[in-house]
Amino acid sequence: MASNWLITGTSTGLGRLMVERLLARGDRVAATLRRPGALDDLKARHGEALQVLTLDLTDTGQITAVVNEAFARLGRIDVAVSNAGYGLFGAGEEVSDEQIERQLATNLAGCIHFIRALLPRLRAQGGGRIVQVSSEGGQIAYPNFSVYHASKWGIEGFVQSVSQEVAPFNIDFIIAEPGPTGTNFAAGLDHAPTMDCYEDTPAGEVRRAVASGAFVIRGDAGKTVDSMIAAADADTPPLRLALGSTAYASIKAGLEARLQELEAHKAVTLSVDGE
Repeated sequence: MASNWLITGTSTGLGRLMVERLLARGDRVAATLRRPGALDDLKARHGEALQVLTLDLTDTGQITAVVNEAFARLGRIDVAVSNAGYGLFGAGEEVSDEQIERQLATNLAGCIHFIRALLPRLRAQGGGRIVQVSSEGGQIAYPNFSVYHASKWGIEGFVQSVSQEVAPFNIDFIIAEPGPTGTNFAAGLDHAPTMDCYEDTPAGEVRRAVASGAFVIRGDAGKTVDSMIAAADADTPPLRLALGSTAYASIKAGLEARLQELEAHKAVTLSVDGE
């Protein structure tokens, strides 16, 4: 049976690929993007199966209206994919106030408001599924991506809490956590002005690795999208789905290190309980 999808951030990358895959298998898609015209070729090919809506997640007032319009056009939404976002590249001291505000307004606050706008509509129709596209950076952190990681750790915490709140309404979540993947993510990075004092630090090392191409990208975009769609189709999907060997290795190492540190300080941790 064909499903109805609402997907943000569809002009390029994983969002665009997901729209293509879903339309090809006969699903209907309401796709949002900031740049009108980026999906004109798909619209010409698939007609009414694709509904294109303009949405900038930093425009909070626009989000509920666009969500309501998507439901109006498709009748119901089976799966909503919160995919829109980008990376801010710079050490925490290097990024500007404006860059921080825009990063959090898009990746964190915008995604929160998008999910909040979905919930009453999904409750009214008896349930649904929300896929939040995060990254391995929602559980681990690289130098020079500090504010980006703040946004991803933040949205994962929000989703983990809200997923418990709305489970009684038959609404569930998937947090997709791709590792470095062959998309245009690097091309879309917002770069902060560099400070010389960070040249010979871990932040500088990551900067040089990205610039030189030494930062290894193993993830295949098509396989990543196929896996997210398969998870969304599953009867009982996982809350978190790591995607790619880099994501698996980095998240596993990060969790093990955190657990070791927790155990190493167990005596102190337990000592602060009252009698």
